This record gives sequence, structure tokens and C-alpha cells, in this order.
Amino acid sequence: MDTIDTISQLLHSSNSQFRLYDIGRKIEKISKEHFEKIELNQMPYPTPSQGHACIAIAFWQKQSPQPFLWLLKLPLDERGLLNQGARNHFIAIIVEALGADLTQSVNKDQEELLKNNPYLFTPAQYKLAALNSKIKFELKQEPSEYLSPFLSYITGSNGWDNWQAVGVQGITDFAVRIREETSIEKNSELLINALPYLPSEVLLPLCGALENEVFSVDLINALLNLFKEKCKLSPTTETNMQLQQHLLRSLASNCQHVHVEKLVAELLQQKHVASELLITISGRCWLALANDEHLMAFFEHLVLSDDQALFNSIFKDLVSIPAIRPIVFQCMRAPERSAALSKAIGQLFN
Repeated sequence: MDTIDTISQLLHSSNSQFRLYDIGRKIEKISKEHFEKIELNQMPYPTPSQGHACIAIAFWQKQSPQPFLWLLKLPLDERGLLNQGARNHFIAIIVEALGADLTQSVNKDQEELLKNNPYLFTPAQYKLAALNSKIKFELKQEPSEYLSPFLSYITGSNGWDNWQAVGVQGITDFAVRIREETSIEKNSELLINALPYLPSEVLLPLCGALENEVFSVDLINALLNLFKEKCKLSPTTETNMQLQQHLLRSLASNCQHVHVEKLVAELLQQKHVASELLITISGRCWLALANDEHLMAFFEHLVLSDDQALFNSIFKDLVSIPAIRPIVFQCMRAPERSAALSKAIGQLFN
């Protein structure tokens, strides 16, 4: 076997077909061209999560359409560049265990080597369900058996309280098909009609699945309207705050849409924004903060929480994102920043 320097080379040399996904902040496809540049440290990892690149690699042979799956967690340096030593160590373990045939059946020794690979990890179950749905959809494979019961439920014909037959896998199968038409109507229209009636047991996991999808402006507006309704409820209960967080989270892949940006701007113009919503904005809708006015307002709200540990955590998270990093530095130097923000930034370096 020739020298293998990158994961891309490893996959190509085994004659595998493959697809790559970021599974850190949300589930998003990574192009092969971008991944090769990431591996060669020609560009930083675009969506780091706690100092790591969290990557799913689905690969298969032409004669066998059922993909194998690697779930990797590789460390990044402070600039967001891939740790080459860790990547090389991962490749060495794979080559030792499998050689050139990545899709072979493994014996006990090989299985033990693969199990002890320190760069493989298990994401949360909801992410695994969403990833499974996305891979099957993109490879034009049949959805799970749970999609049909969910489609039946979301018509409302069986009653909104009868959600017990709904499975998370059915919800994620529906979410990846949000722009498709069913035999009844468009999936997005089905959801828009159902949104006011969905109990939290269905709405919360549905929002978690929608965060990975780009969808119609009508659905964006329906989710925004429901969010605004929940914000008007007083007093804010723990359950209602959880609903607000999830509704905001559902818009993650659409957070650069003008309507979502406007909502975030309006939130940041308020006198008080709950810490829970600030965490959701930075963790899921960070691209809505990609201008100095929004980001400065965000940091000013963050210091009002009077929680230096929270400020440090979110600041370090945002400064690690290549698209946001230069704007963070602008805010650090901005002469109009408040004394409280200046103090919080100063304590970062103490």
C-alpha cells in the first residue's frame, strides 16, 4: 500500500464512494474539495465544536450500496487548523486494522483495534437519527418505517394528543424531506398547518431536526410567529423558555435569512435577553451575529448576566469560528464598548 497522508487519500485508495458531514454544531454536508483543503491545513475547520472537528464519513463500494460510517472527533489548534498528528494517528490505526480494504469483514483482533481508536466517538442519539435520515435521503434509499406514522399524525386527523406512535427517526425522516410533496400536500405546508397544535413532546424533537435543514420562507415565518407568541407569555416558565430555545434553534440553517436576522436584531434591542436564548443564538444561529453591531449588542447582553464563566465560555466559542473571529476582535477593540464589557474581556486574559 502506498503512503497515505490524508483521510481523503485513504478513502480514494480503497476505491470507496464517500460523503462527509459536519456533526458538531449541526449536521451539514462538507464538500470533498473543502475537506481536502482542511486536511492540508489550507483552510480552518469552518464549524469547530469545543476545539474539535466532529465529522461523519459515510463510505461504500459501488457493488454494495449500504454505507459504513466513521464518526470522528479530531482536535484543532487555536487557529482552527486540523491537528495533523491526530489525523495521522487515526489513519495509522485504520491501516493497521484494515489495510487497503476498508469495507472488509473484520475478525476479533481487527475489531479490537478499531474499538480502541481514540478519535471515534458516539454523538447524541438525536444527531445519529438526523444523520441516518440525511444519509439515506441523499443516497436515495427508503426512509425508516417511522416516517409513515408521522405523516399520518401531522395531518391532525387522529388527534394531536395521540403522538405516542411518533418516533424520533420518523421526525428526522420528515425534516430532511421538508421541501418535498407528499400525496396529500407539500411537507412544509403540512407542518405550517400543524405547528399551532403540536404538543412539546413532538415540537421539541422536530425543532432539533429542522435545525439541519434549509426551508421555505413561509415555514420560516410560521416558526418566527410561534416564537414571538411564546415570548409574549408572562411569566416565562421553564417549559416556555425551553420552547423558545428550540424554536430559535429550528431556524439555525436559515439564520442568515433577512427575517431571522431581523428577529435576532429585535431581541438584541430589548433591555433583557435570557441567558438561555443568548446561548442558543451563539451555539446555533451564530451567523446572525456576523456583523459588528449585532455581535457588540450580543456581548453587552452577555455581560448583563453577570456570569463571567458563561461570558468566557461563549466568547471562546465564538472566537474559534472563522466567520466570526475577525468580528470578535473588532468588538474587543471598539471604543464604544461599555465599561462592563471591557472588564469582562480583561478578565478573560487574567
